[in-house]
Amino acid sequence: MAKKSKKDIDFVALQENISRQFRNLDPKDPSLWPIAPKILLCIFIAVIVAAALWFAKISEYEVELATEVAKEQTLRQDYQAKLTKAVSLEALKRQREQVQQYVIQLEKQLPSKAEMAALLSDINQAGLGRSLQFDLFRPGQVVVKEYYAELPIEVRVTGKYHDMGSFASDIAHLSRIVTLNNISIAPIGKDKDGGTLTMDATARTFRYLDPEEIQAQKQAAGVVKK
Repeated sequence: MAKKSKKDIDFVALQENISRQFRNLDPKDPSLWPIAPKILLCIFIAVIVAAALWFAKISEYEVELATEVAKEQTLRQDYQAKLTKAVSLEALKRQREQVQQYVIQLEKQLPSKAEMAALLSDINQAGLGRSLQFDLFRPGQVVVKEYYAELPIEVRVTGKYHDMGSFASDIAHLSRIVTLNNISIAPIGKDKDGGTLTMDATARTFRYLDPEEIQAQKQAAGVVKK
């Protein structure tokens, strides 16, 4: 029978030695274990710790990834909104120019402080031109707004119904903005069939503020804020 080589005998002995080290191990006191189980235990613990740290780091990355994905969605929506605005920029510019032209036209319909007397005369002439008799024409207290001033005028006229309608139409077609508010029409006295009526109304006209008035408004607003 052929003899076994020395190398084979050493390998078998080594295997037997290692196998013997794993027998009768005390799980309560690993410090008493032979060297081979200790090394294997250390490797096992190191693998467990490395895996725990790896998964913990992966969890952090997952949270960070979710945050960045949400941020990406927000940025995409913001980009789409800005892109839409950029595409329609020229149209918006044209609309702004149209609005500016419209504002300029409206401003031209607002008289200045010096032109208010002429406007009140135009209102009076509009009534007289329709054969209406003014029983009351009393300008009230000027109400100053942020960019304009409003002047209410108490008006009472006497005349025919159709003449009053024509008067209201003439007021609407004045070159300046004048509105009729709180209109009340009633027959005169007991003669309800005579055709003569009286109309009470509040005419409101508007004017733009002079530079001095605008400055006073700004100063007053500053005092209120303080």
